[in-house]
Amino acid sequence: MAHPNQSSEGPSVRLLRVGEQVRHVLSDILQRGDVHDDVLAAHVVSVTEVRMSPDLRHATVFVKSLLGQDEEAVLKALRTNTAYLQREVAHRIRLKYAAKLKFLADESFDEGSHIDKLLRDPKVARDLGPDAGED
Repeated sequence: MAHPNQSSEGPSVRLLRVGEQVRHVLSDILQRGDVHDDVLAAHVVSVTEVRMSPDLRHATVFVKSLLGQDEEAVLKALRTNTAYLQREVAHRIRLKYAAKLKFLADESFDEGSHIDKLLRDPKVARDLGPDAGED
């Protein structure tokens, strides 16, 4: 039997809503510079997505630094300040439990760029041309 918070299509509306709330709170904290960290102060960090576990106790936070610069240093700084960020999220979003945050680099932009590069390759463009399927 499927978990009550998750259908066969994916996460429930509640999981998506809470994930979006967490994303907004983290984005706001990072934008305002509330975290006193030199690395985070020197970089613009985007919180691209937050995926909540079905019990809302764990949040996987996908982040991307502007232009992908110093991504490892930014991730390390976020992980160092996880306790502060968890407290702030718990304070601003009223949930039964404070979600444990796990920060990961968002690779979707890199994957999209790679696919775009492949599609622009002359060999692939030739196959995608108007007369590609006519033999």
